[in-house]
Amino acid sequence: MIVELSHRVVEGMTTFPGIPGPKLGVHLSREDSRAMYAPGTEFHIGVITLAANTGTYVDTPFHRYAGGDDLSQVPLSKLADLPGLVVRAAGQRVVSLDRTLDVRGRAVLIHTGWDRHFGTDAYAYGHPHLAPESAAWLAGQGPALVGIDSLNIDDTPPQGERPAHSLLLRAGIPIVEHLTGLEALPDDGFRFHAAPPLVAGLGTFPVRAYAVVP
Repeated sequence: MIVELSHRVVEGMTTFPGIPGPKLGVHLSREDSRAMYAPGTEFHIGVITLAANTGTYVDTPFHRYAGGDDLSQVPLSKLADLPGLVVRAAGQRVVSLDRTLDVRGRAVLIHTGWDRHFGTDAYAYGHPHLAPESAAWLAGQGPALVGIDSLNIDDTPPQGERPAHSLLLRAGIPIVEHLTGLEALPDDGFRFHAAPPLVAGLGTFPVRAYAVVP
């Protein structure tokens, strides 16, 4: 079974307050293409303009650190076909992890249920996030990737501190934010995938996150 874990990207959507929504356009319309191809043959080539932090996306170390690995440098071994682990944290605004968990080499996905608010004003306020001390513990335990179904893995106060981003990305651990559908997964025994395009010079980009459940 394949379980979808990504939000659909649509024109004008809001992912994070203040980040512009995507715009869709047309480079070659079906109508115009008819003059270029044999009768009965037509094509559509679209254009999309979007901020890299749109929908469900991955943060790589370059997002936080100028010398960190960008989208083209993070190996697929940290993004695809990962053994998954779901941490159930519904009802917790500040998520603390059980330090007896075996997280090494795994995709650790934090299920808060906050994705139910995606696309509404409520999504941006009072969202669940990872406790800094749990982020520090994770950074030392060697997970392949950490994800959350919330606005941000960090709290988003005006002063802009981001301890989970700083600790995890410094340790070379990608972060996937704005996941959805984690309630459909078992706690473990599945494989997780969230690979972005191989773009040099970018630290974040939307992904088609999904899980394969035997």
